[in-house]
Amino acid sequence: MMFLGGFITGIIILVLVRLVAIVAMMWKIDREEVFPHLLLLISLLFLASCEKQDDVDFYPCKDGNCDSVFFVDSEKSYQDANGYWHVEYWGPKYFTVAGQLDELYEEYVVNDVPLVEVAYDSNYWVGFDDLVFTVPLYSPFGLQTQTGTRIPIGNLTYNIGDIAQKMEPLNIAGYQITKNTCFDCPYSERLFATYSKYTYKPRQNFYLDNRMKGDTLSVYVKATFNTDKGWSEVREHELKIIVD
Repeated sequence: MMFLGGFITGIIILVLVRLVAIVAMMWKIDREEVFPHLLLLISLLFLASCEKQDDVDFYPCKDGNCDSVFFVDSEKSYQDANGYWHVEYWGPKYFTVAGQLDELYEEYVVNDVPLVEVAYDSNYWVGFDDLVFTVPLYSPFGLQTQTGTRIPIGNLTYNIGDIAQKMEPLNIAGYQITKNTCFDCPYSERLFATYSKYTYKPRQNFYLDNRMKGDTLSVYVKATFNTDKGWSEVREHELKIIVD
């Protein structure tokens, strides 16, 4: 549907260009004969403006809200009265964050596949030698924290780039920073998250082990409705989690 709309708009523009040339030429020769062509030109201009307006203002979600809900969906997990999720470490080395997204209009669905994407990040990192740490003032889904924020570990502070030269830390969302990670490449921002695509019921596993007992961490989720051209909506969430 979106391709067809663009094709029709292109045809209208080509006809308009031709009509403008004809009207300009006939105006010099016979002004009475030009009026039918002038009316046609005005009509096509009106149609082109309507077509453009439809493309710009077409909201992606059927219910007009583009809502998304995310929660911890693991055995023995629950949410307390203060809004914190509790995850118990009892064997499996992961916990699961699940979600539900509003449905898109058919124009944003290709071959029964909705153009939605969910990105996951966390402020919690694990490394070798029993090292675990959280990042203060964490800025998810970007490069600011990874390259700038100083992280206290013992009596010293590092940034994640420094740490990667020694032990290549793993974010519990499922991505890792290594000695070869490029922080300033065109694709770099996509490196600092994991993704679930093309489903209204996304699920993502997060790393969990016994070193994390007693810690509090944050999971960040960003849902994008329509990842193609046109109107796009983004919803962001933070889940605060205590490991029991």
